[in-house]
Amino acid sequence: MTGAKSNPMNRKEVLAAVRAVSPAKDLVWDCNDQAERPATVEEMRAGIEAARKGRGRPAGSGTKEQVAIRFDHDVLAAFRAAGPGWQTRMNAALRDWLKTHTPA
Repeated sequence: MTGAKSNPMNRKEVLAAVRAVSPAKDLVWDCNDQAERPATVEEMRAGIEAARKGRGRPAGSGTKEQVAIRFDHDVLAAFRAAGPGWQTRMNAALRDWLKTHTPA
């Protein structure tokens, strides 16, 4: 069963157990492994700020318009074959074409 609780203690018992730990038993860094070094307050704040800004979908430019358009299969296959970003590359190819042609 997903999400099944494996801790038989209730919330009050857990809080009491945490409060019973002596401050002398707090983490003491031995200065050997940088990966185990506790983060400074500034590092923690920077991490929280970075996580806050980095979540969700990036804001768009606001200059694009979604349309339904039909392309030949071979044209789409050629752009898609190059991997992610094919729509951006297709937009750039159309933009280059417009530099040398006048749309009818």
